[in-house]
Parts: sequence; C-alpha cells; structure tokens
Amino acid sequence: MLIVTGGAGLIGGAVVQEFNRAGVDDILVVDHLGESPEKWKNLRALRMSDYLEKDDFRKKLAAGYFAPGEIDGIIHLGACSSTTESDASYLIDNNYHATQEVAEYAVKNGIFLVYASSCATYGGGEEGYADDESRIERLRPLNMYGCSKQLFDLWARRRGYFKGIAGCKFSNVYGPNEFHKNSMRSVILRAYEQITATGRMQLFRSYREEYADGEQKRDFLYVKDAARMVKMLYDKKCPGLFNIGSGVAETWNSLIRSAFAALGKPAAIDYIDMPETLRGKYQYYTCAEMDKFRAAVGEYSLFSSADAVKDYCRYLTAGKLLGDLPDRELQCRPK
Repeated sequence: MLIVTGGAGLIGGAVVQEFNRAGVDDILVVDHLGESPEKWKNLRALRMSDYLEKDDFRKKLAAGYFAPGEIDGIIHLGACSSTTESDASYLIDNNYHATQEVAEYAVKNGIFLVYASSCATYGGGEEGYADDESRIERLRPLNMYGCSKQLFDLWARRRGYFKGIAGCKFSNVYGPNEFHKNSMRSVILRAYEQITATGRMQLFRSYREEYADGEQKRDFLYVKDAARMVKMLYDKKCPGLFNIGSGVAETWNSLIRSAFAALGKPAAIDYIDMPETLRGKYQYYTCAEMDKFRAAVGEYSLFSSADAVKDYCRYLTAGKLLGDLPDRELQCRPK
C-alpha cells in the first residue's frame, strides 16, 4: 500500500493519478475535506483503496494501527499551503509537527518518504536557490508558512534523515483541481476568471526599482510536471532535499500573455497597488536550481510554459477537473 497525504489537493491528487496511470491503485488517500464545496470533487477521478481524514490518520499512525510491512511508501503532501495564514500555532501543528510524526514513523520502519517542503523557504533569495542541505540554516523565509516548512527541513537535517527521505521544495505550482484553494489559487486561474469576465487582467505593481511592473519573476511549474517529478524521486528512492521547479524564471507579464493567447484574446494588463501587508513578504524573483534533481533522476522533460497554460485553459474552458479529459501530447522542453 502507498500512502498519499494531501491526496485531494492540487499536487496530491495529480500524484495519485500519476501512480494510477502506472497501474498502482492500492493507495490510501489522506486529507481534510472540511466544508469546502470544491475539494471533495478532486477525489472522483482517483483510484484508491481507502480514504482517511488527516486527524484519524495521525491517531492511527500514533497507535500503531498500520503494519509497517503493508506500507510500500509514504508521499506526505498534506499541509496548509497558504502563504498568508496568520495562525502560527496552526501552521506549526499542521506543517511541522504532523510531518515530524510521519517522518519518524517512516524512518523507524524503513519506509521511504517523500514530503513537501517549499521554495518559500528561500525567502528573498539572498542565499540563492540551491537545494543544498548544508546551506539551509542560512535561509530566512519571509512568512510563517515558509518558516513552518523551514523548521522541518532543519529538524530533518539535524537528525540525519535526509539519508533516507526526500524533501521537495516546490516552486509555484498551478493547474487543474485548485478551485478549493480560495485566496491561494494560482495567477492562471485568476487570469482565466478575469479575462473571460472582463477581457483584462490585474497584476500587482512593482515596488522595487530594478523590476518594472509585471516584470517580477517566478519559477512556475505545471502540476502535471510536478506530479511526474515526485514520482521520479519515489520510484528511484532518491534521498535528500530537492528543488521541484521548472528551472526558469518567467515574468508575470509573459505568463499572463500566454493566458490571453490560450483564450484567443489580445493582452490587456492593468497594474494595481499591492496590499501593504504583502509588500514586505513578496518574492520578486525565484528560480529553482535543478542540477541536483537531474543528477538524481536523469534526463527528463517538462511542458513548455505556453503549452502548460494552454493545457490548463483547456480544463477551465470545459469546466473539467484533472482526470476528466484525455491527456494531450504537447511540446515539452527537455531538461
């Protein structure tokens, strides 16, 4: 049995479907559905052996409910992914303590674990974007979400766990099945909604002289690529801390122009004020260094940015979720 926590989420659901495509369906999916009118829908296309709510899973894990021999591996993607979450105690319990529990169980029982860290741990990028375990103590996240991920990375390093588990520093992941993310929905989903409603798109102004409005750069990654990359690390049992990104810094302007093009409309972008609460926590540049990942898994390919946006808009236009439409072979860029 494979356990995937966060399996009803954006990345988790795509990971489960990636394993399903490989013929694996003995999967225990763990998540918290709550009262979301959208999140439960992400389960409909998944082939799984069972589902547990996260609190029940934590209790069963602590009580020794699972026989270690029946678990092939754990992919722990369940966490609060909101970069604006203000309840620090909630983040510590959900992102730090829960991950500690899963990691201790996995290491104790010789079970390979892949878990979700985040590129938010890099903060403003003063120390660069190299996924080197020996340098993580120098990183300074800009928000409590990034700090909660950083705390676990540091804890795992102190215990020597990176010899047997894999951490994934996800870049800005977008794609089908993110309607439940509310304020944390991707810029592409927001663009689709604004462009189809008004024919225009709003982006934040820049507050740094070296970046023109909309020329802030991020490493954006399509969720289908993210899922394949997670499965590569799992299949090859590659321990360590890895960036999971495109390795390309793309401007917001470029990404949004791809959305206009995918929808067959002329680009019309308006720049608006950034809320004061975000200005000191905003990452103006992220770009994952991918040499370590490539060395671990070998050569791989990703969707081009334009084709990824086009593919996502295909789901949005049809009102479909991942698994509802046949996959299309789009032009990929080799890495």
